[in-house]
Amino acid sequence: MTDRPLTLMAVHAHPDDEATGTGGVLARYAAEGVRTVLVTCTDGGCGDGPGGVKPGDPGHDPVAVASMRRQELEASCDVLKISDLEMLDYADSGMMGWPTNDAPGAFWQTPVEEGAARLAELMRHYRPDVVVTYDENGFYGHPDHIQAHRVTMAALEMTELTPKVYWTTMPRSVMQRFGETMREFQEDVPEPAPELELELDPAEAAAMAEIGLPDDEITTWVDTTAFSGQKFDALAAHASQGENIFFLKMGKERFGELMGTETFLRVKDATGAPVPENDLFAGLR
Repeated sequence: MTDRPLTLMAVHAHPDDEATGTGGVLARYAAEGVRTVLVTCTDGGCGDGPGGVKPGDPGHDPVAVASMRRQELEASCDVLKISDLEMLDYADSGMMGWPTNDAPGAFWQTPVEEGAARLAELMRHYRPDVVVTYDENGFYGHPDHIQAHRVTMAALEMTELTPKVYWTTMPRSVMQRFGETMREFQEDVPEPAPELELELDPAEAAAMAEIGLPDDEITTWVDTTAFSGQKFDALAAHASQGENIFFLKMGKERFGELMGTETFLRVKDATGAPVPENDLFAGLR
């Protein structure tokens, strides 16, 4: 045993992803005295600009958007009491199929080994006990999320560290509740499958079908109910992207009801802690 605090490292693609997928655990473990390290891989330059101007539209300035989103990210980190923020500052690749996928400096175009070497250096510095990132599909098929997964797993191979490693996920039962809630607040949201598949091309339908896991395949269920208010406020800190953050439309109370548990798939573990578990640090304390 050492005096070094337990450390959680979350590797995310864009500013605001830290709040959406892991805001609850980041806030909870910070409150428990765990050192929380956030690595954000891209600058978020493909987000909405001031006034809601969209990427590719006249007046959209990726450099200005990235600067604005950096400030919002820092505000979110303050809300979640994140100990350390590290930014790799690759260019945001945009959604799959956008021309920005192929732009010089885009994260999607970055050799995995290059990004992994930079992340491995951060891992050696912080020596995380737990690492959280996305699954192979980047949870929903975003190129930067997929790349963050690849870079994280490659970085782990480059180090001598043996942290517990988790991929964010969502129970299929909760995904169904999300769909119901989204249709309640947005009438134009399509019905779930099979009707949903009529609205999507085959590739999109296949990607949607891969989101989340059956409930009995999820290894880790962390109660973050007491921190759902912080999670909501962290999302709200990303005000420039408010049009794209559906969760803000439901208000804090409904948000807390729906988002009070964060779920993960444990993919690497040297502790032997039994699953299902309710603590990312099970077996470490």
